[in-house]
Amino acid sequence: MFDFLRSEESKMRRHAENWLEVAQRVWNFRRDQLAPAQGQALLAATGELKARLKDKSDAGRLKLAIERLEGLLRETGGRYYPMSSLMENVEFFLVAALVILGLRAYFVQPFKIPTNSMWPSYYGMTHEVFPEGREPGLLARAGRMLAFGAMHYQVDAPADGEVYVPVYAASPNQVSLLGSEKAGRSFLLFPTQYREWTFLVGGQQVKLTTPADFDGDFKELLEEKFARGKGDLSDHLISEMQRAGRRPETTVMNITYGGQNRNIPVVWLPLGLKVRKGQPILSFDILTGDLLFVDRLTYNFFPPKVGQGFVFKTENIISPEMEDLRGQQIRQYYIKRLVGLPGDSLEVKEPALWRNGSPIAGAGAFDRNAHRDGKYPGYFAQRQLAPGLTVNVPAHNFYAMGDNSPRSKDSRYWGFVPEKEVVGKPLFIYFPLTARWGQAR
Repeated sequence: MFDFLRSEESKMRRHAENWLEVAQRVWNFRRDQLAPAQGQALLAATGELKARLKDKSDAGRLKLAIERLEGLLRETGGRYYPMSSLMENVEFFLVAALVILGLRAYFVQPFKIPTNSMWPSYYGMTHEVFPEGREPGLLARAGRMLAFGAMHYQVDAPADGEVYVPVYAASPNQVSLLGSEKAGRSFLLFPTQYREWTFLVGGQQVKLTTPADFDGDFKELLEEKFARGKGDLSDHLISEMQRAGRRPETTVMNITYGGQNRNIPVVWLPLGLKVRKGQPILSFDILTGDLLFVDRLTYNFFPPKVGQGFVFKTENIISPEMEDLRGQQIRQYYIKRLVGLPGDSLEVKEPALWRNGSPIAGAGAFDRNAHRDGKYPGYFAQRQLAPGLTVNVPAHNFYAMGDNSPRSKDSRYWGFVPEKEVVGKPLFIYFPLTARWGQAR
């Protein structure tokens, strides 16, 4: 890069070192194929150039020695000389790939937090809704993507009218949003799953596609945008059904769920927004979950401790809760907090988690949840740890729970983590560039 600052002799010495490296490669790989005379000539030319470097010969003498060596390399080098830039790049990337695979297998593995089960200790996907007229421009979007991994989503009205969303009313007191499964690819390469949401405006449908992992947050996004702190979006629909004493009129909508196409009866819920054609119905960013490095080495020498965040594989956690919508075993990496070792007894006394007869200790998240401090919601008594129930952790197993207890599907749902499935512990959050960047808690 700064060759123009070098003297002529300095440049020639660097060229000489490069030629000696090529000569060494040729000798290592072809010496058993060379005639004795060729081998001796190559060693002699290499030795001459080394001597010129050692005695700090001037540029002219170095150049002559290089030319003699290059002539011999043309005769003896085979496919190892000349080394094309393409071959050098391939060699470099192969070595780099082997190093990365070795590091990933035995030392450090990159990991992305997919959901908000460990929030606010670790963030999964989060969202930011923009008021109309305050959507970020192209430069702002590029900056937010680089700093926070933010991807922008917007859906515009196809016609004038009031905005509706389809909901499934399982009962007068149970209403849920409906999104259709959709297969796709991230970065145009990697297979992934999306969720497709439908809006109805002026009798015309318009669709919005978001990552499947964002499924649980989409209802919160709509409530933030349209309910404006007045409660659940579906509250008024439930009230209408109860007041009328009957279900409202339904239509049939075809969605993909569990890998199958199904016709589902839906009720179209008004969002309380009237729009003009082309006006944004929703404009928001989805910010990436925390990207961190996982320490795969430590647990080979020291056992996991209560209070540590830990990463584990799910493929041998056998439970109906560990099956996807197609009934297939989920094979992923999960991150939760270790709350129980073999022999431990666990119980939830809301909002605290108790271990072996006393409030659990070993992590700041335990104490903050017990006091519902800040963003920590406290521990919820559910499923295996419903009110009054205790769990005893068997040998060679661990018990895992999320810091965001009401939003975490954890050991309370699917049981114990086998010891052999543990991968490592969070080490360092390297992206996004927020206050959480740095050593993992």
